[in-house]
Amino acid sequence: MKLKDTGLSVADIKAKTKQYHIETYERMDFLAETAKGAYIYDQNGDAYLDFYAGVAVNSLGSCNDAVVAAVQEQVAQVMHTFNYPYTIPMALLSEKICKASGMDKIIYQNSGTEANEAMIKMARKYGIDNFGPNKYHIITAEKSFHGRTFASMRATGQPDSPIQKGFGELPSGFSYAEFNNLESFKAAYTEDTIAIMIEPVQGEGGVFPATQEFMDGLRKFCDEKGIFLLLDEIQAGWNRCGTFMGYQSYGIQADGCSMAKAMGNGMPIAACAASEKLASAFNPGSHGSTYAGNPVACAASNAVFDYMEENNIGAKAKETGDYFMAELAKMPHVKLVRGRGLFVGVVLEDGINAVEVKREGIKDHLLVTAIGSNIIRMVPPLIVTKEECDECVRRLSRAISNVAAK
Repeated sequence: MKLKDTGLSVADIKAKTKQYHIETYERMDFLAETAKGAYIYDQNGDAYLDFYAGVAVNSLGSCNDAVVAAVQEQVAQVMHTFNYPYTIPMALLSEKICKASGMDKIIYQNSGTEANEAMIKMARKYGIDNFGPNKYHIITAEKSFHGRTFASMRATGQPDSPIQKGFGELPSGFSYAEFNNLESFKAAYTEDTIAIMIEPVQGEGGVFPATQEFMDGLRKFCDEKGIFLLLDEIQAGWNRCGTFMGYQSYGIQADGCSMAKAMGNGMPIAACAASEKLASAFNPGSHGSTYAGNPVACAASNAVFDYMEENNIGAKAKETGDYFMAELAKMPHVKLVRGRGLFVGVVLEDGINAVEVKREGIKDHLLVTAIGSNIIRMVPPLIVTKEECDECVRRLSRAISNVAAK
């Protein structure tokens, strides 16, 4: 919908949003009217370089031609069925994901937090069904982020944050250990533990990739104890880290993994994939969702998967990510750049406020986000070019320098 077709002004749109919408985000002060590739355009056609990609959603850039065509074709055939009849898009997508991820089974959801809820429920039910009523404890990482529904926000290792505060009693059965510290996870294990659940790269925690030693150690420890290793791949999956799922870049196999964001390139779709053993916990009535596995969303995801395979997107994301991080490290007032593939964090010098840098970037038509007081996080489209990375570095450098000069 174009602004000119509504008879309204930008001020009118802002006023209506403020009057009627429950605001839980800090708005970027511009109107997103159209988008293509790595750019979002306002009502005047002015371009914003988007290195936030709808929070890692627009994996192939906005309005990718192949995804748009798949959605348009499917919309004209069947838009929704619930999960009673078989549908072609779901069947084809399930096979592709299971084979690519090394998993046996998959269950679809609508968002990342729902996928994590499904994975948590699956592990807990398996433990209770097979070992008794107390076998449902799950260890997650401090500073992790797993979502905003009740089990997933309890799994989130930020007990003093607004994510958990103010909602009353949260589900029991979770404890936290220090990320990248194998001994901390071992110490948190009890006879009631059924799983360890982590992100291969902590996003909200500050863009911290897991170390190889940590991932190898967790896999070995879970095997020794007969418990599940669960990977939250909501942001890291679907080639963002250079391999289809982030854990594959470490050469390990998870027992269960969640995915969302990149898999629909803008269409709402998520999933939990699992080993045969873990998946056996679910049976009719154990879990469900009205919209999950929607044919249109699955058609979009099939198009995303095929495009990524045909264009070797994982390898390109790793190559471009390595180049991008090297260039970012040359910017002024930067202490450290860390990441994996095109999952990138820039740690600023003390006194350079990341939120102010983000706001300066918006003025220069650059979209990034801030984590805490001194980290800039970027998850650009995986089709981003080195030239676009260079432009991001130029604009981000200006934003940092402007904040430093204040």
